[in-house]
Amino acid sequence: DGFLLQPTRVYDRSGEHLLLTFAPLETPRTYLPLAESNPRHIPKVFTQAVVAVVDPQFWQHSGYSPAGLDNSDVHPTIAQRLAHELLLYDENPSIRRALRERLLAAQITSRYGHTQVLEWYLNSANYGRYAFGIDSAAQFYFGKSATDLSLAESAMLAGVLEAPALNPADAPVAALQRGREVIHLLEALEIVDPADAEQALAENPQVQPVISSGSPIIHEKGIEAFINLAMNQLTAQYDRNRLERGGLKVITTLDYELQNATICSTERFASRLAELPVSNEECEAAGWLPSLPPGVVIPDSSISALILDPKSGQVLAAAGETNQGVVTPLFGEHDPGSLMDVFVYLTGFTRGMGPATLVWDIPGQVEVQNIEGQYHGPVRLRIALANGYRTPPANMKIQMGSENVSEIAKSFGIQLNSPTGLQEIAGAFGVFTSRGVNLGQNLGGGNFEPAAVLRIDSLDGTHWLDWSIPQTKAVVSPGLAFLITHALSDQSARRLSLGSPNALEIDRPLAVMLGQKDDGSEAWSVGYTPKHVVVVWAGTYSDQNLSSQLTSVLLSGLIQYASRNLPPDDWPVPEDVTALNVCDPSGLLPTDDCPNVVREVFLVGSEPHQLDPLFRKFSINRETGLLATIFTPPQLVEERLYMVVPPEARAWAESANIPLPPDSYDAIQPPVLDPDVRITLPTLFSEVSGLVKVTGQAAGEDFASYRLLAGKGLNPLEWIEITSSDQPVADGLLGEWDTQGLTGLYALELLVTRTDQKVDTAVTQVTIASESQ
Repeated sequence: DGFLLQPTRVYDRSGEHLLLTFAPLETPRTYLPLAESNPRHIPKVFTQAVVAVVDPQFWQHSGYSPAGLDNSDVHPTIAQRLAHELLLYDENPSIRRALRERLLAAQITSRYGHTQVLEWYLNSANYGRYAFGIDSAAQFYFGKSATDLSLAESAMLAGVLEAPALNPADAPVAALQRGREVIHLLEALEIVDPADAEQALAENPQVQPVISSGSPIIHEKGIEAFINLAMNQLTAQYDRNRLERGGLKVITTLDYELQNATICSTERFASRLAELPVSNEECEAAGWLPSLPPGVVIPDSSISALILDPKSGQVLAAAGETNQGVVTPLFGEHDPGSLMDVFVYLTGFTRGMGPATLVWDIPGQVEVQNIEGQYHGPVRLRIALANGYRTPPANMKIQMGSENVSEIAKSFGIQLNSPTGLQEIAGAFGVFTSRGVNLGQNLGGGNFEPAAVLRIDSLDGTHWLDWSIPQTKAVVSPGLAFLITHALSDQSARRLSLGSPNALEIDRPLAVMLGQKDDGSEAWSVGYTPKHVVVVWAGTYSDQNLSSQLTSVLLSGLIQYASRNLPPDDWPVPEDVTALNVCDPSGLLPTDDCPNVVREVFLVGSEPHQLDPLFRKFSINRETGLLATIFTPPQLVEERLYMVVPPEARAWAESANIPLPPDSYDAIQPPVLDPDVRITLPTLFSEVSGLVKVTGQAAGEDFASYRLLAGKGLNPLEWIEITSSDQPVADGLLGEWDTQGLTGLYALELLVTRTDQKVDTAVTQVTIASESQ
């Protein structure tokens, strides 16, 4: 039908903007016959040269050869090449394909004849540089019709068929040498006489000046990185040579307007970062870029960006690595660095943790430091995640096992400890904004990623591919995805590290994850709303540290521009998520001593039931600074609020000048004990919990009865009776005290009543440990 005379063309998602043409020239392909009766025909000497080089027995055999049956790269006859390139391009190498190739070659030759087979082959073969067909090759390399090719030019192009990469533009010396070998071959076969051969050998064919760098025709600036992404996905489905050969219309997912905005914004940002003059080309999107931090200049840096529609799993725009304001086709994979901490936290969430969980950002078992070089002590997990603290996830990863974190990341399409592409990062974070569902296309081999192609149609009316409807894969529950998003979109939490105002404070809910390579040479910013995911990467080879706060500037500009005409939607709260007031930073139920009560989100069933043990009031002798006892004069006792830290955090607390409660009691001695009225156990100032056995003595002359009481605090205002009895006790069990649900400082009092109504007392002081300790 002649549809291969049209090159393959690639368009944006609307089908209105031509992005790329797989052809070396804008001129249309021309089909030339072999018949010399046609004024424009393929020269006979070229035909003879091709047969001599490619298939010397072409006119004698039946179209196929058994040679090379066990080698899928060998196609020994012209008819077999034709069958392989035009009919069997979508079949995997196998003995079955090899047999089908030979059968089809024989059938084609039998039905249409050798001449027609040769004509088809010469008009569809690959001559390098996307020049398919002899006339296209002649026009591109020599600026003339194939009809007018000289013997030397014909020999050169015949030699290219064996290795299209060694063409006159890319390998002129090799192409010239191969052409001369073909001339010698034609002379040896007596196809040309010695005089003509000598003349051709003396000729040095003049190759047209190379206009492009060997790529197909690019119709839009900065489109190469996106095209490379799309072609990588297509070549996972189809033979690349067939795609490039022609006759196809490829509709990509690219949003033309958003792509141009991404390119010009990235160029402006890169120019500003290198302190270079900014282009005066119109770029409305650049007006949304916040200012760079003052004094920041990194001339040797590369920046790339990508925008994804998470609801369809489609890539809308991509800017290749841009250096000093110049965009390139490079769109490589990079070390994701601390960006992967999100999967550590998510692994914790699958094990009952949540944004409210207490984590300690202190020096410890891992040699990891935060970017600013400071530790922050006890923080809610939300704060650690939102601000990119490094120590908590490092400790969590050890506790949960790196293999478990890797499995979680793998379900998102991410291989930990491996370079990762922007499209893979975008797809992974798109799961969080899509309620735990990954949308995209399965490219085979378990490779599930955002699509860069919508559909492919053949010019003969055949529908090759349709990815307009995304495939879906449930990864995590909506509740787990929401917990991550709720923490990452917490602007007030981010202000602890970014300050206020900052580049990420915009007019709509925005979840952000910032990351950095350990050596500071690469930085990432990932931001998402319910409608867009934006990924920005920057790298440098200099010794300057690249902060993710720099990449957040470009992220902010792109997400604001992409969302400028959209409502500021928030993420809906899933049914399995609830909210509760907790004490900050423990994430447990607040007590009267809690200095900061916050609202937190939890998966239903994982809400806390324990009281906060981190903040407690202690009775202190203001003169000595020691813990007061029941024997301290009341006028010297005052209540002070302290943070109670575990032993491993004491060094951090002291370095951070955090007041800690004294660990010694006041030295004021208790009065001399009556041997008949005393509490032996628990001992004074001891720590107790659970069911406490109180032992001692309640006896003596004129004994009538005893009562055992407990009261909260240093000087209790209320007492609760534990037990009473009219039977004396001599060094035995006075009673059992159930301390479940009680915490803090308590006093135990033993009252012994005599027959004359006189009352003798004994008192001791204990601390009830929290159940969570």
